[in-house]
Parts: sequence; structure tokens; C-alpha cells
Amino acid sequence: MTYCVGMRLDAGLVFLADSRTNAGVDQVGTFRKLSVFENPGDRMMVMMTAGNLSISQAVRQTVSAWVSENGTTIWNAPDMYEAARIVGDAVRAVYRQESARLAEHGVDFNISIVFGGQIQGERCRLFYVYSAGNFIESHDENPYFQIGEAKYGKPIIDRVVTPRTSLDDAAKCALISMDSTLRSNISVGLPLDLLVYEDGSLAVTRFVTIDEHNQYFQLLRTSWGQQLKTVFEGMAAPVWDAAPGTTDNVLSSANLHSRPVRAALPPGMTAGAPPAPLQSVAEQPPVPAQH
Repeated sequence: MTYCVGMRLDAGLVFLADSRTNAGVDQVGTFRKLSVFENPGDRMMVMMTAGNLSISQAVRQTVSAWVSENGTTIWNAPDMYEAARIVGDAVRAVYRQESARLAEHGVDFNISIVFGGQIQGERCRLFYVYSAGNFIESHDENPYFQIGEAKYGKPIIDRVVTPRTSLDDAAKCALISMDSTLRSNISVGLPLDLLVYEDGSLAVTRFVTIDEHNQYFQLLRTSWGQQLKTVFEGMAAPVWDAAPGTTDNVLSSANLHSRPVRAALPPGMTAGAPPAPLQSVAEQPPVPAQH
């Protein structure tokens, strides 16, 4: 499987991809999913893929060699929108070539792509390309795209990343997002490819492949886990059936009891004792009366 995330910021772009394609007790495959299309000084573009590996590799090769009817290629497209159209056209071309044969073997045509970069004369742009070859573009309201196993790493990005986030903070957030995914899903794995692009560079200047020995990633994984536990332990436990305003951690107000949905007893069954009053471990035992 896969997890990839791309972020479009005022300061530039951040791309992070894992490299695991399958996982099992005795079989782990590693293939890099981040590809760069670069002509220094003119353009720098990144494509990350998730889905069927053979389809992903075919699309990448097709994008590299694609020439449209008007002679446009990934290397001379006038802007990122036209470059994204070439990626979409390449997806549709591979679909026409391969989908029928794949269907004969019960294999779906499955690919999703994060594609972004900068061409001289325009700002950084980021796109999400679907299996049908259509695509959407990132805007300030949604400054990032994920593909693959996205659910585990999404919450931290939603809480942290905005267009004004610095490149270093965005890279840190992407790595924490990846760490959350690695901990929860065996189908995502090291090594990782991280590319951080500064707006206007028009060339790759900051790139690293991260394995289990990377000093910063190990520091981040350890400290993030420890600090999460510290924050969790520092939060107050809930208080049940307290008067509103008596404390900040009232979960259930004494004057507004909630009731669970209870199934009715079958006909002929005698009801036992009435339901016990709702309690909580956060409640203190009653103080014995003084005589």
C-alpha cells in the first residue's frame, strides 16, 4: 500500500512518500513512488503515485514521453495546469491500453496521483489526479492532498498546516503524519522520500531519503510519542453528574441526564432489578455521615 502527502504553502511545496508496495509475514516490496521532472531554472515538478504499481510505472513513463496534438510535453508546458492535463491524458492512455486485460484477471484500474511544482513565470501549484484522468487543484482552504492510507495522518495536518506554515514546520508535520501512519498500518513502510521546495528555486535543493537510521526522524518519533503521552496524562478526567460551572471538566450535568437506547425485553420475560444509576470512576465515594 502507500501513504503520500503533498502540501502547497506560501513559501513553497512539501512532498513526502513512503516506499512500501505490499506487506506480509514473509514478503515486503519496496518501490519508490516519488518522481521528479526537473529542468533547472525553468521548471521543477513532482509526481507521487498510489495504487497498482504496474499502472503507476506505466503512467510515469507515459508522462515522460507524452506529446499532445499541439506538441505540448511535460517539458515545455506553459503552466502547471497544462502539465497536470498531460498527467491526466497519460492516465487515460494507460487505461485504454491496460484496463481490458486487467479486467480479464479481476484487477481494477487503480491509481491516484499527487502532482505539483512550479514553472517559470507562475506560482507553485498542486493537483490531485484521479483514476479517470480528471483532477482538482489545491487552494488556500485546502492546502494539501493525501493519497493511499490517508486517515491515520490526517488529524495532525488538519490541526497544524495552513498556507502560512513555514516549510520546515510543514516538513515536520508531514513526518509526524507519516509516523502516525507507520505505527497504525503495516502496509506503509520505510524508507521515505522527502522533498522540500522553496518558491522560486526552479530546482530541487532539499531532498532526503529517510531510513530507520535517520537521526532526526528517530528523534521526532520518540519525542512526539512521549509528548503525546505527557499531554494526555495532564488532562483532567471527566466529572459526572456535577452542577454546571462547578468545574471545567463536567462531562454530564446532574440536571440533564442522558439515557442509552435500551432494547425491550422479550414477551414473557420478567424484568429484574431496575438499571443501576450511571456512575463513573471519576466520582468520589460518598463521605460517611458524622454522629
